[in-house]
Amino acid sequence: MKKWYKNTNAKLVLFAALLTFPLHAARADAVEDFYTGKTMTIIVGADAGGGYDAQARLMSRHLGRFIPGHPTMIVQNMPGAGSLLAANNLYNIAPRDGTFIGLMQRGVLSSKFTNPQGVRFDLVKFNWVGNLSAETAVVLTWATTPFKTIEDAMKQEMAVGGTGPTIDTETTPRMLNALIGTKFKIISGYPGTTDAVLAMERGEVQGMGDWSWSNVKTRRPDYLRDHKVRVLLQVATQKLPDLPDVPLAMDFVKDPTDRKVMELFLAQKSAARPVVAPPQVPADRMAAIRTAFEKMIVDPVFLKDAASQKIELDPSPAADIEKVITLFANTPDDIGKRLKDAIDPKR
Repeated sequence: MKKWYKNTNAKLVLFAALLTFPLHAARADAVEDFYTGKTMTIIVGADAGGGYDAQARLMSRHLGRFIPGHPTMIVQNMPGAGSLLAANNLYNIAPRDGTFIGLMQRGVLSSKFTNPQGVRFDLVKFNWVGNLSAETAVVLTWATTPFKTIEDAMKQEMAVGGTGPTIDTETTPRMLNALIGTKFKIISGYPGTTDAVLAMERGEVQGMGDWSWSNVKTRRPDYLRDHKVRVLLQVATQKLPDLPDVPLAMDFVKDPTDRKVMELFLAQKSAARPVVAPPQVPADRMAAIRTAFEKMIVDPVFLKDAASQKIELDPSPAADIEKVITLFANTPDDIGKRLKDAIDPKR
């Protein structure tokens, strides 16, 4: 009797497996059938020629290799309001069939606090694909200026180049002024980071209030090699191995509420290059896109291409960025308001 029972159970398990297998195969075939001959668009919430654009074009050369049906990938630049224009478009206008994804600027994550009137989306309802890079920002100054430590920038005014009121070159120094007492004077109006950096070389400004450390190393290696700049501060959660003696911004934040605000601001930088799809994309296609992204970010050909283009990556899958989204979604209004006030251009 027991033997018959066991054999029957085994047959039932095998039968169930045989029933399930065609379903999985059918779903995979459906995704492949859908994407075969299709074109996927990557909307970039930034201008052509910059870091976000370079990463989007890198992704466009490789992501399609890992999606069933191997769709062609193209890039569409949609700058404006720190990626709010692109995020609003992706959420409200772009097709929800899996043919559109976006690469957004990280300021989108806090925009419900910092620019609520411009937000036409719900972060939680987006489909998050992953993140191409975390980012450690540094405050630095040209070596001929009198600023040798961050404390010097707390004692006297330091002019830094700005590229827009919602961009980190301006929001970070305003945040530091509000939370740790620096005296950065933002000289706004530079079209991009490259222009602000050249202004520092010319002496129009004395430094940068936020510049990606990866960009410093890859785009201006002579600055470090020839000691043309001094690095005063790291705007990150942890010290980088190659900057062991440079303090963290959090080291100077004493007020408990301000520390929560700084933690929220830094969470944005941990998801510095978020990749996202519209809401309501069919689940099987969304799963295929996420799986493709996870395969792409460890693919040797992809990584070699990034290295040849001097694009530094620190990618992570959807699960990691969703933790950041949950943090912002659950942030109390008073902390969000303090964040908004700290980076307000009218300060």
